[in-house]
Amino acid sequence: MTAATHSTLFPQVPESADAVLDGLDPEQRAVATALHGPVCVLAGAGTGKTRAITHRIAYGVRAGILQPNTVLAVTFTNRAAGEMRGRLRQLGAGGVQARTFHSAALRQLQFFWPKAVGGELPRIVDRKLQIVADAAAACRVRLDRGELRDVTAEIEWSKVTQTVPTDYAAAAHKAGREAPRNPAEIAQIYANYETLKRDRSVIDFEDVLLLTVGILQDRQDIAEQVRAQYQHFVVDEYQDVSPLQQRLLDLWLGERDSLCVVGDASQTIYSFTGATPDHLLNFRTRHPSATVVKLVRDYRSSPQVVHLANGILSRASGRAAEHRLELISQREAGPEPVYVEYADEPAEAEGAAGRIRELIAAGVSAGEIAILFRTNGQSEIYEQALADAGVPYQLRGAERFFERAEVRKAGHALRAAARFGGNDAGLDEAVDLPSQVRAVLSGEGWTSEPPAGSGAVRDRWESLAALVRLAEDFARARPEVTLADFVAELDERASAQHAPTVEGVTLASLHAAKGLEWDAVFLVGVAEGMMPITYAKTDEQIEEERRLLYVGVTRARRHLGVSWALSRSPGGRASRRASRFLDGLRPGSTGSVGRGAGGGRGGVELGTRPDAKGPLAGARRRANRKVARCRVCGRTLTEAGEMKLMRCEDCPSDMDEGVYERLVEWRARTAAGLGQPAFCVFTDKTLIAIAEAAPDDEAELSRIPGVGMRKFRTYGSDVLAICAGQTVSDESEGADGDD
Repeated sequence: MTAATHSTLFPQVPESADAVLDGLDPEQRAVATALHGPVCVLAGAGTGKTRAITHRIAYGVRAGILQPNTVLAVTFTNRAAGEMRGRLRQLGAGGVQARTFHSAALRQLQFFWPKAVGGELPRIVDRKLQIVADAAAACRVRLDRGELRDVTAEIEWSKVTQTVPTDYAAAAHKAGREAPRNPAEIAQIYANYETLKRDRSVIDFEDVLLLTVGILQDRQDIAEQVRAQYQHFVVDEYQDVSPLQQRLLDLWLGERDSLCVVGDASQTIYSFTGATPDHLLNFRTRHPSATVVKLVRDYRSSPQVVHLANGILSRASGRAAEHRLELISQREAGPEPVYVEYADEPAEAEGAAGRIRELIAAGVSAGEIAILFRTNGQSEIYEQALADAGVPYQLRGAERFFERAEVRKAGHALRAAARFGGNDAGLDEAVDLPSQVRAVLSGEGWTSEPPAGSGAVRDRWESLAALVRLAEDFARARPEVTLADFVAELDERASAQHAPTVEGVTLASLHAAKGLEWDAVFLVGVAEGMMPITYAKTDEQIEEERRLLYVGVTRARRHLGVSWALSRSPGGRASRRASRFLDGLRPGSTGSVGRGAGGGRGGVELGTRPDAKGPLAGARRRANRKVARCRVCGRTLTEAGEMKLMRCEDCPSDMDEGVYERLVEWRARTAAGLGQPAFCVFTDKTLIAIAEAAPDDEAELSRIPGVGMRKFRTYGSDVLAICAGQTVSDESEGADGDD
């Protein structure tokens, strides 16, 4: 975690209300001091909006203008709410409630349900897919897994847009939605779904908002009780509110106008869930007396990254584009964005992994690097490329940090040590908090040096190391903190899913990356058909895809790579081209504006430099390859796995079984010695390809797909020895694994 992140998460508590305003720029200060009446903050990416609104709340509390228990700050993710609570606490405004819409509504629903309805609140279902499947079956409609997810999404959209089953077909048509099934069928499934929920006495995630709205509409006494409690509201990411969330907000407010909203129409990327920027764009119409402040000073990204971001939006159209903010970078100059065109997707993944290794070698932390893609289905090839390159990674949207087995176990150990004053754990209370945490976690597998390579062992260590770093940050801000205080901090973070940073390259979809930032970002698959995605047909959908790319670009602080592949598989037809959103912005494209738009020395397209080396040269080599054909039946190969074997999956293998078994045994020993899963040494397909080719020399081995240069240098001598029937000593295995 960087020093800047440390100070953001754990700053010193200001001594006075005026001290809360220290360090704010003029526009942020204008936000912080606008404490009366409706306030609309138009905040571009990286302009410090969270800083502005948390300082606004804290200033109001510390100045005695706002009572902390009467303020409700609402955002869209548990992580954002947790971060907001942490900042408010450090600014001396710890009593303020910061929650998601659903969390705030659920608390009210649980409290008022016995009074408004009677009995206990029905159970909330974690996953609605099974009920949707049962509802479809009742209609005699059979849905495959993909259709089931799509129909479920349609039901969710209907509920947040307050559309009842009988109105679904008309509403979907008006919204330009491409229904996954016949709209009449979906409407019937939706109706059956609601019936089944009632019969089973359960509610879903969307019902939490709907039922809260219903109670506040029907029971004036309860509505007045809520309004007496909460008198001042702050809504972050206001461009993402749905009609249902806006209705709930209106009921919370009543006739009052003590509301501050923050948003950026250019970052509206969730319209498929019912989100709309209309409420943000219409705010001044609804509240003519509103104070409006624009934040355009970008503290996150370099001028080169900001210039590209501005360029992408400069070609936008539609209502959101009319209100776009022209960002002004406040950071020092950095490298130009790098544009690379690859022959195929495996080459693109290998190129990204190679560049990441270079950045890590140059001192960039793996945790400050991200690969962002349009769909989750693109992640697998990058997972494999990073594993092959020996680079640790984490999947955003995978298992939650506090739900990991090693984190739960570590929490139990820390809690036990805190409960007994550290005596049972052999801790000295005079020792500082980080030392105590290290001592406890050393019994759980933490060591001062990380294990070699990636894989499960490294993943567990990274989880524990993240807890150690959090303890260090916590103690830096509050030197007098105790182990019990730290455990309480962990409990609060766990309830909010506010995870600490885990060291590893982040793999995430562009949607999942919203609200995050890294020193280096690789935007991959930026080609027509993926960006904009194929099913984006209308002008509105195309413009949302443009905004999605804008969000991806603005996640980068300094290093930005943009790439695309001409074909899906090696040897495939080069039918793709770079995204239209890059036209005129990347070097060599129509209307290119040159270096200022991201060209220059770093931005090179395939074919413009005959002497190019590195990832670009790898792309060129692949582009020059002949079409790959099965060596058994002669069919053209398109799948990456078949390309490795140089034969169809169902064609007979001429593999030497003995060589294969020895390779598998050797791989297992080598992986165990490095603390990595076996596939990080070589995948099964690569071992089969080696056993089938039975290479006699280095040249033959190096030509086998899956045997990159690094692995060739690391394992080549062992593999050739095994293929020659020689015995490989344990001492030689993985000796150069950190190459």
